[in-house]
Amino acid sequence: MTKTTRSSIEVQGIPIAILTERNEDFISLTDMLKAKDGDFFVSDWLRNRNTVEFLSIWESVHNPVLIMANVPQLSRRWA
Repeated sequence: MTKTTRSSIEVQGIPIAILTERNEDFISLTDMLKAKDGDFFVSDWLRNRNTVEFLSIWESVHNPVLIMANVPQLSRRWA
């Protein structure tokens, strides 16, 4: 079983979550975006075609068990 730890760092007074798993750190993009422009910016960022395409490629490379069936449907929304 893989041990996962959670911690946080403070950047300019804003706490940013860090997840460590298998000696790799994952920094919360959501926390960083909230600190910059607020919650609505996160939803706008996730609606962006380039973001969805990047995330689908990243997931297909780094998450082999992900079912990519819905990705073509999302991509068609911006065609």
